[in-house]
Amino acid sequence: MTTSAETLEFQSEARQLLQLMIHSIYSNKDTFLRELVSNASDALDKLRLEAFRDKELQADTDDLHIEIDTDSENRTLTVRDNGIGMSRDDVVALIGTIAKSGTAEFLKKLKETKDSAASQDLIGQFGIGFYASFMVADKVTLLTRRAGSDEGVRWESEGEGTYTIETVPDLPQGTSVVLHLKPEDAEDQLFDYTSATKIKQIVKKYSDFITWPIRMTEGEEVATVNSMKALWARSSSDVTEDEYNEFYKHVAHDWNDPLETIRLQAEGTFEYQALLFLPGHAPLDLFMRERKRGVQLYVKRVFIMDDCEALMPEYLRFVKGVVDAQDLSLNVSREILQQDRQIQLIRRRLVKKVLSTVKTLMADENPYKYETFWKEFGRAVKEGLLDDHENRTAILDICSFASTNDPDKLTSLREYVERMKDGQEHIYYLTGESRQSIENSPHLEAFQAKGYEVLVLTDPIDEMWVDAVPGFEEKQFQSVAKGEVELDETSDEQKEEFSGLLTWLTTSLAEQVKEVRLSTRLTTSPACIVGDTNDVTPTLEKMYRAMGQEMPQIKRILELNPGHPLVAGLRSSFTENGESEGLAETAELLYGMALLAEGGELGDPARFTKLLASRLEKTL
Repeated sequence: MTTSAETLEFQSEARQLLQLMIHSIYSNKDTFLRELVSNASDALDKLRLEAFRDKELQADTDDLHIEIDTDSENRTLTVRDNGIGMSRDDVVALIGTIAKSGTAEFLKKLKETKDSAASQDLIGQFGIGFYASFMVADKVTLLTRRAGSDEGVRWESEGEGTYTIETVPDLPQGTSVVLHLKPEDAEDQLFDYTSATKIKQIVKKYSDFITWPIRMTEGEEVATVNSMKALWARSSSDVTEDEYNEFYKHVAHDWNDPLETIRLQAEGTFEYQALLFLPGHAPLDLFMRERKRGVQLYVKRVFIMDDCEALMPEYLRFVKGVVDAQDLSLNVSREILQQDRQIQLIRRRLVKKVLSTVKTLMADENPYKYETFWKEFGRAVKEGLLDDHENRTAILDICSFASTNDPDKLTSLREYVERMKDGQEHIYYLTGESRQSIENSPHLEAFQAKGYEVLVLTDPIDEMWVDAVPGFEEKQFQSVAKGEVELDETSDEQKEEFSGLLTWLTTSLAEQVKEVRLSTRLTTSPACIVGDTNDVTPTLEKMYRAMGQEMPQIKRILELNPGHPLVAGLRSSFTENGESEGLAETAELLYGMALLAEGGELGDPARFTKLLASRLEKTL
């Protein structure tokens, strides 16, 4: 017996996405059908898998297929499958709510974007799925019954902020989506989607590779309108670039073409095929904890799971695609996969193939693909320098960094090493929040004066990997803000002249620093603050504290430029008059200036300002 229909409101994000589709600026409206067929294909995959794992499931799996019906008289288009179906709760959760991570960020960016092309690009990065129906329909009716359940559900909406939902009897297993089509409008790219010819054309273009039959009734005949050939099982010479692109959009739920396609086939004692893709854009949830990652896993063409994390490491979480293994059990679980030796061997091979593909892009005469890849995914890839010791050299080989060599062009480590000065033993770098703050850092002064190139590292992950990675091509990494740097030798005479002042300053500033010493890294600034060789940097210390980790206070080293008039005057005053209150205040100001110069925070800003005002007053 049918229950009375209940009217519910869409979640706010879902409502915004609906409005986006209803007033869509996305020009290629044909893609709505690709999204519905893709959903139907997923439902069939899930039913076959569920029926295999649950022998008690009351479900019909004899003739799994997708059906498309057109009705020109009533102007409707129906996409039907006899897959897993949905319960009432499923419908509310999957359609009334957008649980996809990155939704809020997507909507925020879309609101800020005024340019039409940029808006389309964002829509493509996010993917809209079922909501794409509202590009071509002014009302959508969904009828569904979950396999094994007696009750069906009817859902309907005109996309105006609410939907109705009711329980109905006697529905077939699976899901039907009925689109009540908008009037044809060629100017707005709204075609006649009741035309069987048009529908077959769209299916052939976007969904030919779907491994389930897609059927249409024409007159008295039922015809299958897709080839059903798994793309990864076909010879690469038989697959066009357009077919690869459409398959990528299906598995990645992306509306844009991939940046690069990667094929891999292993034969012998352990056989598998892989078809992987490097996306052209980073997903909005790339750095969100709740993101999903991994590629699709098939066994002998049978879908096993989405987001198989065991096949792809965290730092390559953006890689999409399919792996089809011949020798795994159909009943394999995520827990078993983590320990499976064959899966580990596949993973190792996939990772090496992805990294070698990026290296090939790097060597290509057309740099666009590599530059796009690194701009979108470089931050994630560098995480592998911490996690993947086996491939660390290969990862370093595909990394690019900003440097002082060219303000507009990134450099590889190999290029850096080739430019190193004779006798240079280290790859110099400096970490910071921005290129501007690094370029203004006193730590760079002597390096720039002597023509040494310094890597400019501004990503948060840079703070961590530089301490974990020993070097590249037998050259050690060396921070220009840590340890002792001997670009020039400090004369014995200078050491003698300043020894008394340095001893006194080390005592006077004992609460702030562990040592005061002369510097060879300064040319124009009076002082700078450096860390000991193995000290955590202030930025990393701040990151740890923000994550709730307790950190002991780390005292650093104050280095003085013996050639600077202020430091020379400080030495003269100390030699002539000894320690005094005024001299102690000058030392405190000198330390505060060095701290501010590197972007640090003063422990007592009010005291610093008071001392500075007092000193300025005496100069007037």
